[in-house]
Amino acid sequence: MCLAIPVKVISVDGDEAEIEISGVRRQANIILTPSVKEGDYVLLHTGYAIGIVDEAEAGETLKLLEEMASLE
Repeated sequence: MCLAIPVKVISVDGDEAEIEISGVRRQANIILTPSVKEGDYVLLHTGYAIGIVDEAEAGETLKLLEEMASLE
């Protein structure tokens, strides 16, 4: 099973984007999502944006991931 997590796009430069999750920023390849723009949320898998998701869906998914991480 593969996992893709929603991240926010901070800026776009060609086929690369600066993305952010939980205050951590990284570079991601957006060749598979050419219509992505600043402020969008994308599903990130192994450094590649593989789909665009709306903000509400991204927020719900991130909330669930945080809840799962807090379980011990």
